Amino acid sequence: MGSYLRGLKSNVSGTPLAHIASLSVLAVSIIFETTNPIHIGQDAAFIALIPAILVIVYLEGRVAAIAATLLMAAVGLGARRALDAQLSAEDWTRAIFLLVSGNLIAFMFHRLRQDLRGALEVAETRLAAIDATETRYRWAFERAAMGFANTNRHGEMLQSNRRLCEMTGYGEQELVQLRLEDLVHPDDRDSVLEALGTLGNRTASSPAEVRLLRQDGTSFWARLTLSSSQPDEVSAESVFVVVDDISERRMAREALRAQKEWLDLALSAGRLGTWRIDLKDGTVTGSGKFWDIFGLPPAPSRRLEELSAVVHPADWPKLAASAKSSSAVNYDIEIRVRRSDGHVRWIALRGRQEKHGDGSWRIGVAADLTERRQTTLLRVAVKKRERVMREERHRFSNLFPVITALVNMISTPENDVAKYKEMLIDRIRTLQATHLLLSSHAGMSGMLHELVAQELQPFKETRDIKVSGPSITVPSGVAESFAMLLHELTTNSVKYGALSDPRGRVEVNWQFASDGAGDDVVFDWVESGRRKNSGVGRHGFGSMIIGVDGTPIVGHSPKLQISERGLRYSLRLSRKELEF
Repeated sequence: MGSYLRGLKSNVSGTPLAHIASLSVLAVSIIFETTNPIHIGQDAAFIALIPAILVIVYLEGRVAAIAATLLMAAVGLGARRALDAQLSAEDWTRAIFLLVSGNLIAFMFHRLRQDLRGALEVAETRLAAIDATETRYRWAFERAAMGFANTNRHGEMLQSNRRLCEMTGYGEQELVQLRLEDLVHPDDRDSVLEALGTLGNRTASSPAEVRLLRQDGTSFWARLTLSSSQPDEVSAESVFVVVDDISERRMAREALRAQKEWLDLALSAGRLGTWRIDLKDGTVTGSGKFWDIFGLPPAPSRRLEELSAVVHPADWPKLAASAKSSSAVNYDIEIRVRRSDGHVRWIALRGRQEKHGDGSWRIGVAADLTERRQTTLLRVAVKKRERVMREERHRFSNLFPVITALVNMISTPENDVAKYKEMLIDRIRTLQATHLLLSSHAGMSGMLHELVAQELQPFKETRDIKVSGPSITVPSGVAESFAMLLHELTTNSVKYGALSDPRGRVEVNWQFASDGAGDDVVFDWVESGRRKNSGVGRHGFGSMIIGVDGTPIVGHSPKLQISERGLRYSLRLSRKELEF
């Protein structure tokens, strides 16, 4: 196309052949003008020369046409002057008309020639731009990172680039001899053929992930895009094919999908749900298991406030604070949820805070801890029961020595057996009251003085006992443990200490600490008298209760001093353990 335009442009300019033709036309015109008055007559008009002027101006241009017009007019007037010896006004008019017409024709053709040259230059410029664009397109087509090809509407390969040859292992000439479906795996050919048929009816781009075959028979995953730029009503004779090798992306996607399946399996086996809280708009998104843990139907997302309907009111402030950004990265709370069936479940929410650009989220997992908590509480209850049973066995084993000591303490008044029996039964009933006090399991609270007096009541009439101290209320739970401690001290004293000696003395007192230890109460148990055994067992249940080698059952900082002449035991009760 460019060579044709350049040839057309060159043909417009004068050539030797054009000069010869112009001179010939001019000569014929002059001969015709000189012989015209002789053979035809004076009436022949100069206008007969206009066709000659048109030929000359086309072949030679404006200047030559004007010169030829002047020459023709001059020759015509000269010939008529020679015949008539005088020129008429009509001859002058015809000559002037010829001059005006010739000049107009010359200027008109000159203008047209300029316009034609301008149009040819514009066309040539645009053609050069098209050539450059085509060159760049061919360069990009050949060196593109993706495979490109052209086919007809029947799938026959027309052209392919270097990258497609590298993908498939074929040469360009080998690909031209194939059809597009020959490169597609048999299981995916139907979709490609259907896409080709669709392109015949409409302008479209049809991307699809298919397996393509290499020359050696192996396959690879590719994203195949077929497109046609033809209008809807025109049959698409050419189809542009784009092939993108996505084998690595496909493998990565499959690996990611497998990891997600493994993660879902692990979460499902662990009965865990995943969640995310958007700190910007306060919405919660979660997995199906997450909503199931909360007893709610699955949903893409919910406002955090909607969860207040199922979260225990006492725990709602902890969850509501989750929607606020904090400096802490890790996140760990436990809340209670009341489900629609009325059961209360313990839920643990653990995760971390993350920021990406302008967004900020809390992400993590949710675990149902209800069974674990129930198991923990059951174990605590079992351990408590075991401790109580051990204490009961220990107290029961100590009961017989105490009864024996009571029998030995009471002397027979004037050999009055009935009186002796009455006194013995009274002591045993007092001992029974103490035993029942220790055996109660709930609601036991009272004054510290009453607990001490109740424990030592069976021995008050036969032994020297002194009890003193301020009025202090002992709460439930602490009272039971402290009564056990008093019973252990009393039993030890009956077996080996002051209560086993008629001349023994027991002094029990308590007072507020005066050494700056706050509101601690200092409890002292002091025995005076000869002991049967100066040692003390350090591995029994009783030694564990009073804290001989460790922490006592109640209080802290125990101190035990034993000698042949007595015993001293002190203990501190903290403010947290007592109510004043």
